[in-house]
Amino acid sequence: MSTPLYRELNLKDGTTVRAACPRVLSVSRATDIPALYGAWFMHRLKEGCICRVNPFNGKRSWLDLSAVQAMVFWTKNPRPFFRYLPELERRGLAFYFQFTLNDYVAEGLEPFLPSLEERIASFKALSGLLGSERVLWRADPLLLCDSLSVSQLLERLAHVGDSLQGLTDTLTFSFIDIAPYRKVQSALRRLAPSVREFSADEMQAFAEGLNELNKNWGLKLCTCAEAADLSAFGIEKGACIDAKRLGSLSEDDTFRDFLERQGKDRGQRRDCLCIYARDVGAYDSCTHGCVYCYATRSRESALKRRAQLLKEETSAQGAEVIPARFIT
Repeated sequence: MSTPLYRELNLKDGTTVRAACPRVLSVSRATDIPALYGAWFMHRLKEGCICRVNPFNGKRSWLDLSAVQAMVFWTKNPRPFFRYLPELERRGLAFYFQFTLNDYVAEGLEPFLPSLEERIASFKALSGLLGSERVLWRADPLLLCDSLSVSQLLERLAHVGDSLQGLTDTLTFSFIDIAPYRKVQSALRRLAPSVREFSADEMQAFAEGLNELNKNWGLKLCTCAEAADLSAFGIEKGACIDAKRLGSLSEDDTFRDFLERQGKDRGQRRDCLCIYARDVGAYDSCTHGCVYCYATRSRESALKRRAQLLKEETSAQGAEVIPARFIT
């Protein structure tokens, strides 16, 4: 029997709403749920529904989670989420982590993350728990500044990559985009004015250097939503929410057939190759304080939002709601 696109959902207060029935979740492009909202997410998974609020018009939409069979987690600090991994395994879900691991310590661009060595240790621990095929390394976004040339960036990647040998099978990266995001432009002007985008020649030089490093690592190299063709350097255009990988992690033949039929998510950027998934995160709720972030106006606003969300989580009504980007 096929999974319905929508179904009527009966809420605890007795009302009935129309809810979408996704089979794949993105957790989340908008905020770091594993690091900051793991308890909330697992509670919503147990309750079987999420109410999402469109930040542009305030309208609510509901997700029925009963049909979910796969998830992709995005994080820079998964350690607080380790306690929930056995429950995800018990539910028989196909899932993996996109683990962003950058070294911008000297520039102070990720000021509220654990130290680099602590994050590397968390990567090792997570890979030990799940296996290399379920913990993927992201270097994202790649950027240049007065203290960081292409060669210096490659040196830092070499240190991280050497530390992760045998712990992952894929490295996905993207080059920073500053021009399209006013939030990013404003934050960088104030806090890191020398940060800049790559030129086309610098992209080529980076790709050549990365290809050389990868002779020791043997990773699948992928770009994320990049127009540049770097195939000459053994670098593919990647799908961060990947039907093939999710299918390989599922034991359900029907679900694997479903994944094989999925095309590109038309709601994402032109060069994104991800399949369609419902994102469950909220903008302006991540407190990592990354200077280059497009999803958070400021850490101060995120701290206020986080306090609000955690307060709501303790109430019967509030636990039903987390503001999030509305995706049709």
